[in-house]
Amino acid sequence: MKRVALLTAVLLTACQSSVPLESAAQPPTLQAQATAGQWVSGTYYSSYGARFYRLWVPAGYTGSSARPLMVMLHGCQQDGYDFAAGTKMNALADARNFLVLYPEQGTAYNGADCWNWFYIANQIRGGEPAVIAGMVDWVKSNYKVNGGKVAVAGISAGASMANIMGCTYPDVFGGVASVAGLAYGAATTSVGSVNAMLYGSSYSPDNLGQSCYDEMSTRKHVMPTLVFQGTADSVVNPVNATQVLGQWAQTNDLASDGADNNNIKATADATTSATACRSYTRSDYKNSATGSVVMQKYLISGMGHAWSGGSSSGTYTDSCGPDTSTIIANFFGF
Repeated sequence: MKRVALLTAVLLTACQSSVPLESAAQPPTLQAQATAGQWVSGTYYSSYGARFYRLWVPAGYTGSSARPLMVMLHGCQQDGYDFAAGTKMNALADARNFLVLYPEQGTAYNGADCWNWFYIANQIRGGEPAVIAGMVDWVKSNYKVNGGKVAVAGISAGASMANIMGCTYPDVFGGVASVAGLAYGAATTSVGSVNAMLYGSSYSPDNLGQSCYDEMSTRKHVMPTLVFQGTADSVVNPVNATQVLGQWAQTNDLASDGADNNNIKATADATTSATACRSYTRSDYKNSATGSVVMQKYLISGMGHAWSGGSSSGTYTDSCGPDTSTIIANFFGF
């Protein structure tokens, strides 16, 4: 039933309007400094529409020093509270003192609260990506944020949008984490998105990687990337994880020196297996010019469509397996 519900949710988007608002107010001014360890919420307005947001201000935030910012993009049939509860990212933020922003889609733009990652209008520097990037700018204007440590992570439709954010706003984001997501440009229609979820994109990862690099334009840089996927996912075919990794390998190869020379490639430089309740395999992908690991892929054995190491307090989680949130925070140096 979960598989049918999520696939149906994507198809419901075909009737949703993607027309931007003709006029919109500016983001509201923060009335008072938020108490640490609490939610700050409101509506962000832009020419592309209005979206609700929830910002978690960690227990250690004082405003005296710039802190990292994690942007978390929920999946279909979720909201910020649900996603926060399921990933336990706020507890990690309290322990390590970083801010967490949860943009929310809302049924006004998608009947199932999915991010519309499969429309061409949302695969460029505009549309929904502009709204999410605008929220980041709002946080920066009201809190002390370390602009060099802003990363975006998501699950399912949110992961697909996270991959888009890395391509469209690389000047805003320094890293991308995709959990059960699809590659940038994997589909360009609602029906095409369902086919891509079930069978993988019909476009080659190399071509999608080139398109992402082109979209980066003069803002291009190597994008540290994490990919997580359950091998028993019946909603998003695990082949998509291979395609996401392949897309970012091509994008990063080009972004590293402007040449398609495979100094960053989709062939793993190292692979390790371990068990954290569930067994999993981690593959590392290096920049041969620097020797540094720029991408990692985690394949979790027997896991379905879920956030590994999450809490049952939220939806689409699996308490078994490696702790995705901690891995993300560690990888991006939060």
